[in-house]
Amino acid sequence: MNEQNPNNAQPAQNPQPGQSAQPNRSFSAQTGGRGPFPGQRGPRPQHHHHHGPRPDQSGRLPAMSASRQGTRIMRTDVHAPNTSPIDRPAPAMQQDQQGHNAGQGNQGGHRVVLGKGARKIAGVGHIAGARMTIAKKLDRGRGRGPTRAPNLTGASKEGDTIPPLAADAIRIVPLGGVEEIGKNCTAIEYGGDIVIIDIGFQFKEESTPGIDYILPNTKYVEERRERIKAVIITHGHLDHTGGIPYIMPRIGNPPLYTRLLTSVLIQKRQEEFPQVPKLDMHIVEKNQVITMGTFTVKFFSVTHTIPDAMGVILQTPYGSIVHTGDLKLDHVDGVPTDNEVQEYERAFKNEKVLMLMADSTNVENPGFSIPEKQVHKNIEAIIKSVQGRLIIATFSSLLERLMKIIEFAEIYGKKVCVEGRSMKQNLEVCKHLGLLKTKPGTMISSDELENFPPDRIIILATGAQGDEFAAMMRMSNKTHQKIRITPRDTIMLSSSVIPGNERAVQKLKDNLSRQGAKIIHYRIADVHSSGHANRDETAWIHRQIKPKFFMPVHGYHYMLRVHADIAKEANGLTEQDIVIPDNGTVAEIQGGGAKIVRLREKAASSLILVDGFSVGDVQDVVIRDRQMLAQDGIFIIFGIVNAHNGKLKKSPDIISRGFVYLRESQELLHGVRMVIKDAIENSSRGQNPINVDYIKDNVTDQVSKFLLQETAKRPMVIPVILTI
Repeated sequence: MNEQNPNNAQPAQNPQPGQSAQPNRSFSAQTGGRGPFPGQRGPRPQHHHHHGPRPDQSGRLPAMSASRQGTRIMRTDVHAPNTSPIDRPAPAMQQDQQGHNAGQGNQGGHRVVLGKGARKIAGVGHIAGARMTIAKKLDRGRGRGPTRAPNLTGASKEGDTIPPLAADAIRIVPLGGVEEIGKNCTAIEYGGDIVIIDIGFQFKEESTPGIDYILPNTKYVEERRERIKAVIITHGHLDHTGGIPYIMPRIGNPPLYTRLLTSVLIQKRQEEFPQVPKLDMHIVEKNQVITMGTFTVKFFSVTHTIPDAMGVILQTPYGSIVHTGDLKLDHVDGVPTDNEVQEYERAFKNEKVLMLMADSTNVENPGFSIPEKQVHKNIEAIIKSVQGRLIIATFSSLLERLMKIIEFAEIYGKKVCVEGRSMKQNLEVCKHLGLLKTKPGTMISSDELENFPPDRIIILATGAQGDEFAAMMRMSNKTHQKIRITPRDTIMLSSSVIPGNERAVQKLKDNLSRQGAKIIHYRIADVHSSGHANRDETAWIHRQIKPKFFMPVHGYHYMLRVHADIAKEANGLTEQDIVIPDNGTVAEIQGGGAKIVRLREKAASSLILVDGFSVGDVQDVVIRDRQMLAQDGIFIIFGIVNAHNGKLKKSPDIISRGFVYLRESQELLHGVRMVIKDAIENSSRGQNPINVDYIKDNVTDQVSKFLLQETAKRPMVIPVILTI
């Protein structure tokens, strides 16, 4: 894994799987269907009409949208009974803090979402402070499935028509993990059969606000699900297993092969998705040979930060396709141990390797990585000599390190308290499998901490990345119910800083330092080692495997480029022997193993996002709107217009969120109201009947221009016009 595992990050409970997708219950505002409360009738239409904003030229449809067709007001206070975790629409956002919502007409906790063509705001009194939900457009051509996002970049992300595979060719399609760290997934196809290696997820990025997880785009294999013979999982980290509950139902739930610990970790996580089909799990070991369709499959052990990590060898008549998964080398001063040498000799001495796919995460780093044994030795020395209480924060997935810490604690007569749900779960799995054996009384709860002197206590905690709700951050913020940091405490951050988490980790260290604690981290002591091979380790691995062709995986594009250079140096490969892929790249080994070719056609590669209960290709415009809202806020205008003469009936109401504080911006508001008045009356002059859509467009343009001139900001302007 890339050590990108926020320790307490757990996916939301998923709704019913495998059932037909239905939108939330809806009613027509025009015909007076069910109201926003159970059992309540919606209000009857009056002598006025409601018109919401229209999509702009780029296809953007604001969250409160309306055109004059397809009228819907959607209930979001109930779940549709027949929806799967893949197809269920996203739930309404949680209510704002109670103090913010108090007395603001929140309709008893229910929300009204204005869908396409809503004629009227049903039963809404005062919505200042309300948070907006996002309703997907309905695809009128295909029933009720969500439409695809408009192509904003000019590049095809939805996949091309890929030609059939020749009888003497092998196809490799990386579906994820080659433009990022995470969501690792690769499809290998030969003789009409497909084997998938890993189905991971990626945690959200700055460019995907509000998203829970990012999944590999599996449209290519979904369309060929009947040809999938197996899914192979190389190890138990979430960037290789996290997508299983979401994607396995989509691809027909094929047999899944992995090693024992990984299988238990997968099954443990599946318990959080009780409605998805049961996995057809098969346990394998490194000396097994298994037939999967046209492939003969073998395995080999690799060193990583979690037990039971493995690489995969897919044998074909033209040679073997090797996928290493995540790996490093166990070594002493740059010399691989005898166990490493023996394992690679066993696996590859007589193997004709046609193509290698290998981990690129740390290939930029020179030399050899710090051996995990050296980290264990340093941690043992700290446990032995520390004065006062020792609190160790690390990734919950570093099982070997966690088990060693508990072993050292027993050697030196100390008690261990584990704080963090994911860490507790993983250690329970290790106990269940017999990997972790502790003496009675070694493990204690936080309630028992006061029963022992501080210098006999070790606390294992999640949150080394500054995760907001993880145990370590709660201790640093003084919000942990049982543990308070004191000047006698020593804090060990046994992890590196994941790119993007620098400020959160710095805040964590600042908060701990303010309370007088001593902090040990990887920059001042070797208390952490990555699970990924450095440059010289990678070159050694290449020389052992000796592939004819090479495809780097698991990393950003620059990392893949660096890895390609290593392959050239290690085994004399040329540029024609190497494919540096993007997500969705289709590479083929053609002519019975004679050459490797990158096709012009690509498989689908658009983002597949887990957004609450919704899983799918969330439209680009939704993400863009969230970014706009985060940057410049929203400015909503409510105006009532006389349908006969086009005059405003009263001064328009204005709601601003994230833009300006209205009470301190009265002069600006006065100017905006004048702009609105002029825009409406000038636009409606001479019209009979009034073209409300034209008025809305003009109001949006004029108000946006005025606000940019006055504030140098571009809030999202949403006019809501009622005609009477």
